[in-house]
Amino acid sequence: MRNRAVIAMAASALVVSGLAACSGGDAGGPVTITLLEYQQARADAVQELIPEFEAAMAAKGEDVEVELVTDVLTDSQFQTKITQQLHSGTAPDVIDMGGSHVTGLAGAGYLLALDDHLADWPGWAEYYPQVKAQAQQTDGHTYSLPHEAGVQSIFYRKDVLEGLGVDTSQPRTWDDLIGRLKAITAKTGQPSMLLPAGTAWGGGTWSEGFLPIVAGTGSTFYDPNTGTWTLSSEGLSATFDLYHELTQAGLLPVQDLLNPNPWEPTKYVKFPEGSLPVVAQGTWGWRYDWGPEGAAPIEDVQNKVATWDYPALVPGTEPYSVSGGGFAYGVNAETEHADAAVELAQWLSSGSALARQLVAIGAAAPRSGISDLEPYKDEPTLLDAEEKLKTSVDAPEGDGADQVSQAAQNATEQILIGKADGAGAASSFASDAADLLGPGLVAK
Repeated sequence: MRNRAVIAMAASALVVSGLAACSGGDAGGPVTITLLEYQQARADAVQELIPEFEAAMAAKGEDVEVELVTDVLTDSQFQTKITQQLHSGTAPDVIDMGGSHVTGLAGAGYLLALDDHLADWPGWAEYYPQVKAQAQQTDGHTYSLPHEAGVQSIFYRKDVLEGLGVDTSQPRTWDDLIGRLKAITAKTGQPSMLLPAGTAWGGGTWSEGFLPIVAGTGSTFYDPNTGTWTLSSEGLSATFDLYHELTQAGLLPVQDLLNPNPWEPTKYVKFPEGSLPVVAQGTWGWRYDWGPEGAAPIEDVQNKVATWDYPALVPGTEPYSVSGGGFAYGVNAETEHADAAVELAQWLSSGSALARQLVAIGAAAPRSGISDLEPYKDEPTLLDAEEKLKTSVDAPEGDGADQVSQAAQNATEQILIGKADGAGAASSFASDAADLLGPGLVAK
């Protein structure tokens, strides 16, 4: 079958006639569905798979063509543009997006509920419970099909630590890890760990720094049953105390965190060169940051870099990794070809097609049955991440997360600049978050 691709860069307007959800051939002709990718690496991976999907459908006697729409955008640009397209009725049939985008679009009624389709699909039974739980929205329905999983943990330069004579076994507690970090800093005279903090990092302070720490403390933070946030707890206090201890001990690269684009000197320079050997990071780092085609390649990265689970912060807890979600396929609620659109999403989320995408993106499989397939089976770092996923902790997210994120950024900034200790930051956070959320989203 013929694969037609519509390429539309961020600065250009999409061709409305090629994007309308009601796209299709003449009466009795082929069904045409459109698929949107807004990251180039994902588009490149899917581009190679579409002819295989079309051939698989033809073998079933179904004439389906897929138009791949590649519109390279930032996350915020994507959110604005796809919302406008869905509102105007010009959005594609299938939309590949980060899980954080799904909640708002589903809540606005723009995405098709997939419950019945997934119930009839054997592949859904192979998804890990954590992935299914994250995909389910607060109304109890599932509006997207995840095709990857991110796992957040602590990455470290094994070669550097071994060269310094520092223990590389799994630290059981933060006290254990801090002791090692102090030993590194004493020998190098430089900060030894990156934990995103402050306002310059923006949402990354929340999603890559603060939230993964809170998630493992055992304290309720967001309650999906009530849709409210608990803004004071043992876990939150311990998290702010941790930031303060790391800052006071000179273990965090404070000046880098206060400057614009703090990820550039830290993740893209100092970690690759080995001078900042421990960083909080997600699975995507293997490809996008330090892989051969990443922003800052590390030669022989799989032998030089390894991961730890997050150590226990609160007594009674154990080391853990965090399931950070990943991209998922959503289906336009107004599509006239729902069955074909869902079948495309399911096919791309299965077998060899999924294995190839996971390697191209650098993500863990969200389901079983992929670990023995090439080329995924030859990626030990991704296989290890998949194993961690099975026992990982879910990061709490819900309505109001952007406001809570802003409060966390501001509170950790106060620690970095020396205006608050842990207790002061916790108090400031609780007050700011309550004001930003409003009473309806704060636990009584």
